[in-house]
Amino acid sequence: MIDSYSRISKKTGMPPGSLVHIGDFDEEETRISVIDYGRIDLEEPVVETVEDLLKFREKDSITWVCLEGLKNVEITELIGKYFNIHPLVLEDILNTHQRPKFEEYDDYLYIVLKGLSSGENDSSSVDFRVKYEQVSILVLNDFVFTFKERKDDLFLPLVQRIRNSTGRIRSLGSDYLTYALLDTIVDQNFLLLDSMDEQVDDIEEELLTNPTSDTLVAIQRLKRELIDIKRATSPQRELLSAILRSDHELISEKIHIYYRDVFDHVLRITESVDSYRDMLGGLLDIYVSSVSNKMNEVMKILTVFASIFIPLTFIAGIYGMNFEYMPELKWKWSYPVVWLVFITLPTVLIIYFKKKKWL
Repeated sequence: MIDSYSRISKKTGMPPGSLVHIGDFDEEETRISVIDYGRIDLEEPVVETVEDLLKFREKDSITWVCLEGLKNVEITELIGKYFNIHPLVLEDILNTHQRPKFEEYDDYLYIVLKGLSSGENDSSSVDFRVKYEQVSILVLNDFVFTFKERKDDLFLPLVQRIRNSTGRIRSLGSDYLTYALLDTIVDQNFLLLDSMDEQVDDIEEELLTNPTSDTLVAIQRLKRELIDIKRATSPQRELLSAILRSDHELISEKIHIYYRDVFDHVLRITESVDSYRDMLGGLLDIYVSSVSNKMNEVMKILTVFASIFIPLTFIAGIYGMNFEYMPELKWKWSYPVVWLVFITLPTVLIIYFKKKKWL
C-alpha cells in the first residue's frame, strides 16, 4: 500500500489527463481478448493491435473487448484516440486507486469498481487475505471495453455463457452485457464472504476451546480486512443507484430491472459486511472475557492454596521462634501432634472449599 501511494505522488505536478499507470499489479504484457457476437453469429478473433478493433465498427453486433494488464499505457491511449474517450477517463482507468463510480458522457458511459477475491491461504484464519482488483468498464453503443489489472478467470463464466447461449445475452445490447459484467463482479463478493464466514466460525470455535494470542491477532486482522472490504463495496450502492436514475440512451428502460437485481445483491453484501463486523466485535469481547475468566480461575486456585498454607505457615512461624520457655517444645508428642495438625487442617479446608464449590 505504501508503494502504491508513492507511485501516486510521482504524478504530482503533471497536467490533468497525463497517462501514467499506477497500480499494484505490474503485468508485463497486456492481453487483449475480443468476443464479437449477435443473435446467431459468434466470433473470437485474435487481435494484435488496437487498429484491428476498428473493423468491428461496421458490423451489426456487440463487441466485447477485455484488456488484462494496464502497464502498456500506449494501448489505453490508442483506444481513447480511436473511440474518442476523454483523457481524464483514460487517466482514471490507469490510476487503479479509484473510488467506485459511474460517469455519463455523450457517446459512452464509464463505470469503475473493485473486484474482490480471497487470496491464497491455508486453513489458518490468521492468513486470510483479500485481493483487490480495479475493473473499469467503457460502454458504447455497440462496444464494451473492460480494463483489468491482472490476468485471471473472473469473467470466464460469462464468456462460457456467451459461447453456449443463443438467448437473452446474445439478443440484447451493450447495456445488458454491462449488467452481466457488473453481476459477475458483484457476485464474486459472495464467494469472498463465504470464505470470511468459515474464518469467523474457526475463530469462534477456537475461542470456546483454547483462546490464545494468535486468536486475538486473527480477530484484529479480519477486522482490518472487513474495513477494506466495506470501503470497496459500500460505494457500489451509490454506483447502482446512479445507473438506475440515469436516463442515458445507452441504458434502455427494459434493462433497469436487471440492474435492480444487482443493486439488491450489493445491499445484501453491504448488510453482510456490517453483520460480520458486529460479529467480530462480539468475538473480541468474548476473547477478553475468556482471558479474564481464565485469569480468574488461576487466581482462584492460587488463593485456595494460599488459604490452605497460611495457617500452616502461622503455626510453623510460632514454633520456629527460639524462646527458651515454650512448654510445647519439651513435650514428648509435640512433633507428631504438629504433623497431625498439618495434615488435618488442609484436609478440613479442602473439604470445606469443595462444599462451597470454590474448587
